[in-house]
Amino acid sequence: MSEAYAFHTLDVFTDEIFGGNPLAVLTDARGLSTEQMQRITREFNLSETVFVFPPENAAHTRRLRIFTPGRELPFAGHPTVGTAFLLAATGMIPLTEGETHIVLEEGVGPVPVTIRVENGSPVSAQLTAAQAPEFRSDVPSVDKIAALLSLTVSDVATGGLKVEAVSCGVPFLIAPLASRDAVSRAKLDRAVWERILASGWTKEIFLFDASAVDAGGAIRARMFAPDLGIGEDPATGSAGACLAAYLAKYAVDGSPLSWTVEQGFEMGRPSILSLSADKKAGQIDAVRVAGKSVLVSDGKLRVQSH
Repeated sequence: MSEAYAFHTLDVFTDEIFGGNPLAVLTDARGLSTEQMQRITREFNLSETVFVFPPENAAHTRRLRIFTPGRELPFAGHPTVGTAFLLAATGMIPLTEGETHIVLEEGVGPVPVTIRVENGSPVSAQLTAAQAPEFRSDVPSVDKIAALLSLTVSDVATGGLKVEAVSCGVPFLIAPLASRDAVSRAKLDRAVWERILASGWTKEIFLFDASAVDAGGAIRARMFAPDLGIGEDPATGSAGACLAAYLAKYAVDGSPLSWTVEQGFEMGRPSILSLSADKKAGQIDAVRVAGKSVLVSDGKLRVQSH
């Protein structure tokens, strides 16, 4: 005997279908076991699949469980942004013109999300990271980072921005590269990854064009996550939150802290992430990630009941 579960797919961090990062969402996952959710995620074979439940706290909107093909995550950006947009676009939550504020329960805790609404329809969604950024400087040397990415040492930025490990719920190794060209040429060496990252605190690597930061242009970035079962991710909100925290750490207090990140272009899935942060007296008070989404498909998934 099987049960049917409604699902939707979206492209997140884009306003054009077949761009951005694809996401599958089961809008009412009650009755599914953890094993079933992991198997369903592998069936969709996307970077992440979201399973939506009623909130544990009645003051919140929904509870989310987020899975990659490899394992469950306590927090992820494109699933949070995409699910908020989906709930708004399908009429599952009431909307207030201008801004609608909701709270989604995730493994890291309650995640506040602001949905921008125009003419009664959602336009974009912005999450605020629930976990304060954590920084670690015990990272591989520049020559090892270069080998990891199949690059030369000169391709790794050596200015004020340093390789660092950052977490806003999920840890990423943040690697500043010297140019957009270096970002485009990067290729993860799996054997080097096994030696220097596979057993570390941070197993995923987020590389970006450091030269674009001072220039004030869009920052080209890429993310490799073999531990999560993701060779390369088209758009990574949780890594974007870490990058915003990382850039805010190096920024001068009081300066405008907002950045545009381009990701997924090398994969043919162009994605735009809008990052921002608040910093006062040297303290990072908030980290935010925003983007648009577009609905792609909906249907029923038949799951064998226990």
